[in-house]
Amino acid sequence: MDDKELISNLNQHPIIFFDGVCGICNKFVDIILKADKNEIFFFAPIQGETAKRILQPLPSKASDWSIIYVDENGIYQQSDASLQICRRMGGSWEILGCMLLIPRIIRNPVYRLIAKNRYKLFGKRDSCRLPGEKEKERFLPL
Repeated sequence: MDDKELISNLNQHPIIFFDGVCGICNKFVDIILKADKNEIFFFAPIQGETAKRILQPLPSKASDWSIIYVDENGIYQQSDASLQICRRMGGSWEILGCMLLIPRIIRNPVYRLIAKNRYKLFGKRDSCRLPGEKEKERFLPL
């Protein structure tokens, strides 16, 4: 699937860009993969080529960002990204999505504090997460 096709299908298959070496980011991806029964989300590491092409320009140090979410309505960063994902998953996850009602000025400093310390708190991998055999079609080219 080329980039134009990916972008035109964002309403059906939003993309979750995640820090491929971050322990908590990878755990979040594992949780989403398990909960996403309709298989709507695609995944790609922030450090990968797909992110470099679609998220232009990337922050100067892409690893400063733990999760970036892209759907038909735009690009979401920081707490908005995680909460939009929860909202989109629906069901009981939508309850977490209600946290979008809390102003960013409160949510984002908490998010940034966790993101800044995520490697210390949750570990860091030596390389990006590789999808399992059943997950391959959900992960965009690295």
